[in-house]
Amino acid sequence: MNSNGYSAWLEIDLSRIKENVKALASISQTEVMAIVKANGYGHGAAEIAEASVEAGATWLGVARLEEAMALRRAGINCHILVLGYTSPDRIAEAVNHNICLTIYDAGIGEAYAEKASKFGGGLRLHIKVDTGMGRLGISPDTAQSFIESISRQPQLNIEGIFTHFARADEPQVNTTLEQLEKFDKLIRNLKRVGIAPRYIHASNSAAILNFPQANYNLVRPGIALYGYAPSPETPLRENIKPALTWKTRLTSVRTFPAGHGISYGHIYYTRKAERIGSIAIGYADGYRRVNGNIALVNGRRVPVVGRVCMDQCMLQLDEVPDAQVGDEVVLLGHQGNENITAEEIAERWSTFNYEVICGLSARLPRIYDK
Repeated sequence: MNSNGYSAWLEIDLSRIKENVKALASISQTEVMAIVKANGYGHGAAEIAEASVEAGATWLGVARLEEAMALRRAGINCHILVLGYTSPDRIAEAVNHNICLTIYDAGIGEAYAEKASKFGGGLRLHIKVDTGMGRLGISPDTAQSFIESISRQPQLNIEGIFTHFARADEPQVNTTLEQLEKFDKLIRNLKRVGIAPRYIHASNSAAILNFPQANYNLVRPGIALYGYAPSPETPLRENIKPALTWKTRLTSVRTFPAGHGISYGHIYYTRKAERIGSIAIGYADGYRRVNGNIALVNGRRVPVVGRVCMDQCMLQLDEVPDAQVGDEVVLLGHQGNENITAEEIAERWSTFNYEVICGLSARLPRIYDK
């Protein structure tokens, strides 16, 4: 890929995203809602959305109406579901741009119905049921009466019903099976009174892999769409792979004498004459200010030394004597025979792979290979 002279950037292989969508559709044997919230998990929402739709995804999922509106402005025309809260004051935007909202509360339902009536109805909704996540959602105990009530509102178009699993990525299965039982029971009871939403969905990435009985007629892959495993206990199939590489360049290479302090606070001192390289990456780019970071230079692992600064950090280059200014440096991904994974970085940062990729700063240019 052409990095256009950038000092730091992300390379994203959209053909890999497409292959991941196809693989997940094949595993689930149903329609796919590609989850592109949080700027497409740091990859770029519009570009990932377009690639996903080209690969066969029929829905896109986002967290907020603003994210859905950005997709519409980018020319994305497929079904979009806002998974989180949307203020009743913004119903007109949702109706006018054909965006589907989530409803999970009687008070919000009444407000949606009142607002939608002023715009001639047509508000598309999916009902969120909290079967055990303890987050958004109507309780299964009160869901039946709630759904029957809002189904009688002509200005509300109830297209779908869904839930979300709390522990589908863990070896113990009881919690997920209990959630699934509650959801199935509600679906059966609704059918008995003639309520059958077109779309029924529950499976996140982990459930697609671990609970095929939960796939219904729509699945919602998030982390797996981007080629990362939901957890160490839920590995991906071999044909689902990461699409992103995080790169920067050596901007300076200098030799410092023994005992020279490096970066803020001088928490690192050279032990002998050492070659120290600077790279154009810092915590403002999403690179954590922790000890023990590793980078790849000319296919070799080298340590980050001293404190990570806002826009720069330093590498110890003695193991790469041929390194010079302008050389590419990889922080996440492959270089030569080496590979730094999001999971490796997450362990070093005491977090998980989701946060590593979602934390990639907007100021990092995204370069796409289609």
